[in-house]
Amino acid sequence: MKRFKLSSFKRVAALTFIMALLASIFFMMPSAEAQSKSRIREDARDTLQNLQEKNRSAYNVVQRAAGVLVFPKVYQAGIFAIGGEYGKGALMIKGKEHGFYRMTSGSVGFQLGGQRKSVILAFLTQQALNEFLNSKGWEIGLDASVAVITVGAEGNIDTKSLENKPVVAFVTDQKGLMYNLSLEGTKITRL
Repeated sequence: MKRFKLSSFKRVAALTFIMALLASIFFMMPSAEAQSKSRIREDARDTLQNLQEKNRSAYNVVQRAAGVLVFPKVYQAGIFAIGGEYGKGALMIKGKEHGFYRMTSGSVGFQLGGQRKSVILAFLTQQALNEFLNSKGWEIGLDASVAVITVGAEGNIDTKSLENKPVVAFVTDQKGLMYNLSLEGTKITRL
């Protein structure tokens, strides 16, 4: 069997091509939908309603929150060692839309393919919500610690995971609640 070797130039060209392909996949997905603010608002309301209907514990958490930031469609794509996520969402305070936001993150490590999920951030204290509203760009893990909700066997939320947590997150896909995910390094900025 003959081994195929790439010259340094060809390796750089191949890596550049792969990175360009990933960038086009990653940045074209959101623009392909061309979401207007009214579409984002509608999708955010539907996503939040769906979460609360499927899980009574989630309903209780959302009802006690000072504000809820809903990203109904977060696209995740990765190829080889580079990946990223992108989504648009709406902040809801007392049931009313209070602004639109963009969520982005990047990652390094083996990954291949793409998926779509929803991310719902519940600000459980007014102080946490105010800090978010007053920030120019808010990064999970740097500006705030966010606890990703864990769900028990019967679909109940582990309330111990909420203790002393000013911000909690629900992450869902088409199958339901996801867990053991990290949102660390995710950047959220106002549209």
